[in-house]
Amino acid sequence: MLLYAAPILTFKRVIKKASVEEYSCIPYILALFSCLTYSWYGFPAVSYGWENLTVCTISSLGVLFESTFISIYVWFAPRGKKKQVMLMASLILAVFGMTVFFSSFLIHNHHIRKVFVGSIGLVSSISMYGSPLVATKQVIRTKSVEFMPVYLSLFTFLTSLTWMAYGVLGRDPFIAAPNCIGSIMGILQLVVYCIYSKCKEAPKVLHDIDQANVKKVPKSQVDTKGHNP
Repeated sequence: MLLYAAPILTFKRVIKKASVEEYSCIPYILALFSCLTYSWYGFPAVSYGWENLTVCTISSLGVLFESTFISIYVWFAPRGKKKQVMLMASLILAVFGMTVFFSSFLIHNHHIRKVFVGSIGLVSSISMYGSPLVATKQVIRTKSVEFMPVYLSLFTFLTSLTWMAYGVLGRDPFIAAPNCIGSIMGILQLVVYCIYSKCKEAPKVLHDIDQANVKKVPKSQVDTKGHNP
């Protein structure tokens, strides 16, 4: 729940500034895909009874959160980004629809159905946990953590660690495996944040402004040593 709610702070800033700035929507689109897949995975039609009720419940709430975030992003994004986000969202919805169709009408063996949906869920979950690496790449390039959602990275680590334990205890590889990878990716993102959060370069814009102000000072106001009194 904390993982899915973490971007609230990011989108509070987006709404306040009425701009998505340099934020990427890819993490939220991939998170939506993962939530949709695991919501279906937790249903009795795929799992055995309600053995994965917890997975189904939290993933359904995740669908609500991610859909809201994507809607806000589309509302404030420029036209070019809107098209890109709508295209990606349509693609993941189409893939999810095909997953439900194939698993419901073409796969009649319950075990094979669970393996099929679980495999897609595994890929979608790894993609979700790895999606903040897009922001990590930008952090390394710009040497700034301004647009890195650190809470998303933190709760990615904590959530994946907890669900990995859940999957191991429940002997469910389709929950344990992707969350094991998610734990590693979460650690990597936090390490990058810790390294670059200490990098503070003097803003060039202010330096240029100061230089311009110096040029505007009349010579009469400058002392004999060349200092501005």
